[in-house]
Amino acid sequence: MEWIAFTCLAAFSQAWRNALQSRLSEHASVAGVTLARFLLATPMAALYLLGLYQWQSVPVLTITPSLISYVLGASVMQIIATGLMVILFKRNNYAVGVGLAKSEALLAAVLGMAFFGSHLSPFGWLGVLLGGMAVLLLSGVTLRHFVPATALLGLACGGAFALTSLWVREASLTTGLPFPHSAAWVLLLVLSCQTLLLASYLSYAEQSSWYTLWQQRRLTSAISLTSCIGSIGWFSAMSLQHVAYVKTLGQIEVFFTLAIAFWWLKAPVARRDTLGLLLIALAAILVMMG
Repeated sequence: MEWIAFTCLAAFSQAWRNALQSRLSEHASVAGVTLARFLLATPMAALYLLGLYQWQSVPVLTITPSLISYVLGASVMQIIATGLMVILFKRNNYAVGVGLAKSEALLAAVLGMAFFGSHLSPFGWLGVLLGGMAVLLLSGVTLRHFVPATALLGLACGGAFALTSLWVREASLTTGLPFPHSAAWVLLLVLSCQTLLLASYLSYAEQSSWYTLWQQRRLTSAISLTSCIGSIGWFSAMSLQHVAYVKTLGQIEVFFTLAIAFWWLKAPVARRDTLGLLLIALAAILVMMG
């Protein structure tokens, strides 16, 4: 049941990373904030992998065409998904879109069963469905605000995130290395690829963003640290368990997010949020039973 501990670690770290990113977004561009996730996380991931080899010596990774394709696919798809999420936030009626973007767990279950040979138990499917209902409820989705174009954009975003997670799992299984070295290698490769892509873009199109990140270096470092810890948790959990289960349990991130909002921002918890939290807790129990 190690995947449960790794998922909880990932959800906790991601909640803090999102809070820190919201602060950095007041000073930096979307691309700059996104790069802050990977910039220092890459050397941190390299140190983590080195520490694993000091702890347990295993063969060095052999690069194969299938591994490269999974890593590149996951790297690019996560950047695309992040961009789609930013577009959703800029729309007036984005509640439906954001809610559907959070349907990653359900889409991962469907895509995993259709293309990756994943099979969930009845309890697992029930948990995934309840988790999807919970995120829609927490997003404030109503039929009155339903806009087909925004809904399609949200589904595309959720599908992109789901494909990212599925390809990360496949990449980890392709390495042929034991856990946790397999997940650590994939993490380092994906972060390196994303850092190279975004750093190249900023150097070409947004050179001023480098100065902004340097000015906000403490905040950038904190974002990279929480992002790296979160990614270690996600990649490790997805190497051990089906993506749909991991992402459904990972919705407990909402607990941590609301706790941060309550204790740090002094924001009250609405009744609708309480019901959503109860559904997430039930979904988490079901996927663990599954």
